Amino acid sequence: LTGEIITTPFCYVATTASIVWEGCRPVFVDIHPAYLTIEETKIEAAITSKTSAILATHVFGNPCHVEAIETIAKKHHLKVIYDAAHCFGVNYNGQSIFNYGDVSTCSFHATKLFHTGEGGAMIANDEALHEKLFYSHNFGHNGPLDFYGLGINAKMSELQAAMGLALLPYMEMILNERRKVVDFYNVNLDFSKLKGLKIRENTDWNYSYYPIIFENETQLLKTEKALNEHQIMPRRYFYPSLNTINYAKGQAMPISESIATRILCLPLYMELAEKQLNKICNLIND
Repeated sequence: LTGEIITTPFCYVATTASIVWEGCRPVFVDIHPAYLTIEETKIEAAITSKTSAILATHVFGNPCHVEAIETIAKKHHLKVIYDAAHCFGVNYNGQSIFNYGDVSTCSFHATKLFHTGEGGAMIANDEALHEKLFYSHNFGHNGPLDFYGLGINAKMSELQAAMGLALLPYMEMILNERRKVVDFYNVNLDFSKLKGLKIRENTDWNYSYYPIIFENETQLLKTEKALNEHQIMPRRYFYPSLNTINYAKGQAMPISESIATRILCLPLYMELAEKQLNKICNLIND
C-alpha cells in the first residue's frame, strides 16, 4: 500500500501508527455517533487519486457497515483492512466478522476476551495473500533452508500458545458470564443521562467492552474519581481522538473528538460479583 489510507480517528493508536510506520498518510473520516465505527457515508468524499486502502475498526467488537465499505472499495479499486482487535467470537449476518475485507487482524493481548498474554492473528480471504502473511511472520522461511521473501519475527511463542489453548475450552462459559454483567449494567444503570453502545443489527456480539458515554467530560471525570476512590478502575478508551495526536496531523473530527472526551469503559470480567456491580452502578447513578 502507498499514499493515503482512509481510517477512523476512534480506535487504539496502533491502527494509525501502522499507517505512518509504512510511510503512508492517514486520512481520517469521522465516526457514527451511535455505532462508533467509521461513518461509511463520509468515506467517498475522502477518497483521492492517492488513496490505496480503507483501514476501519470494528469498535468494541461492533461491526462496521461492511457492505457499504465493500461497495465503495470495489468502485474505487481499494483494499480493505479491518482492525478486528476486539472481535474474537463476533458473527455478523450469520458468519464470522473475519470473513469481511481483504485482511482482518485480531488481538490476543492480555486485556482481550480471548488472549495469549500477547500476540494476535491475521486473517486473509485470498490464499496467496494468506501465504505471504504467513511466511512474512517467520523471517520469510520456506522450510529450514529456503526463503519465500523478506520477513520478520512475529511468531507466537510456545508459552503464548499454551496460554491460549488453556483458555479456549472455557470460552463459552466466559461469554455467558460476561453477558450476565452486560445485562446487569443494561438494567441497573440510569440511561437518562448516559448513552450506551448501539450494536449493529444482525450482530452476534461478544461482550468485549462496556462503554458508557456521559453528557460532558466534567461528569465523566467526576464519576471516574468517585469510582477510583472505591478502588474501581474504569478506562478512558479510546482517548484521545487520533486525529489530534502530533504525528497524525488530522483535520477536525467533531464526533470522534467529542465522544473521546466523554466515553468510559466499565469493569467487565468473569466473577464480577453482584455486590460489586451494584456499587459500580450506584456510584455512577449518583
